[in-house]
Amino acid sequence: MVLGDVEILRVVEWRGAFLPAGDLVPDVAPGVWADHRDALAPDHWDPVGDLAVVALQTWVLRTGGMTVLIDPGVGNGRERPGNPLFHMREGDLPGRLARAGVRPEDVDVVVNTHLHADHVGWNTHDVDGEWVPTFPNARYLLPAADDAYFGPAGGYGGGAHPVDRLVHEDSVAPLHRAGRVRLWEGVHRFADGLTLESVPGHTPGSSVLRVESGGDRAVFVGDLLHSPVQILHPGAASCFCLDPVRAAAGRRRVLGRAADRSELVVPAHFGGAGAVEVRHAPGGGFALGPWADRR
Repeated sequence: MVLGDVEILRVVEWRGAFLPAGDLVPDVAPGVWADHRDALAPDHWDPVGDLAVVALQTWVLRTGGMTVLIDPGVGNGRERPGNPLFHMREGDLPGRLARAGVRPEDVDVVVNTHLHADHVGWNTHDVDGEWVPTFPNARYLLPAADDAYFGPAGGYGGGAHPVDRLVHEDSVAPLHRAGRVRLWEGVHRFADGLTLESVPGHTPGSSVLRVESGGDRAVFVGDLLHSPVQILHPGAASCFCLDPVRAAAGRRRVLGRAADRSELVVPAHFGGAGAVEVRHAPGGGFALGPWADRR
């Protein structure tokens, strides 16, 4: 896709049926998925198994001679006990990036919208038993609130999820040791037309990336959305949200601005078309507009 002077590439690491729909978005009644079958099936919902369909993917932006990666996936060879999709995974995101014309040394900025395992894995790779930055010339932009919460200062998420220590140690701490990290909070404009904005709730530092160029606008929302059903029912948080109430408030605010300003909404995990326009709906809700169907 192209927005103004910004080229956008979608590099998919994995796509498929993930969790039962009611487990992924527990606040949505089961009948809602069927009520919106035309919008959700088969790309975002498998009605036969009642499973949410999602993707693990990385977005690449090229603008002004700069290459930016957003949320570089799960990574390989990671200890992720309890998650068979992520545990000791052996994928080929670097190869897929190479086929899209993106070499590791060409990446200038890596954005982690938040620090969950499936957004930071390819921050690093294994070299002779040591985790080192995968993109050696890049600045890694990390939300300061997440770095504190999921790092040693916050007791690795307070110990609620033991995997948080593993994620930080193999995918975040090596960046600090290499001096590649730029922590930010609030609002952080890091290039012409590229602005990060904190939208806490999913995690303490969860964020969105706003892109504006030539009158075109997009907002990369990370895990503010896992399924289009959350656009139709913005009060419904995913099962992975640490603060569902705050996440819902942020979702409504971001979707409202997107509808007001014609921002293309680009989530991290939509299984079908990767981006969608959002419209205001009667009663104060939202409706799905046209899909940006470039796969």
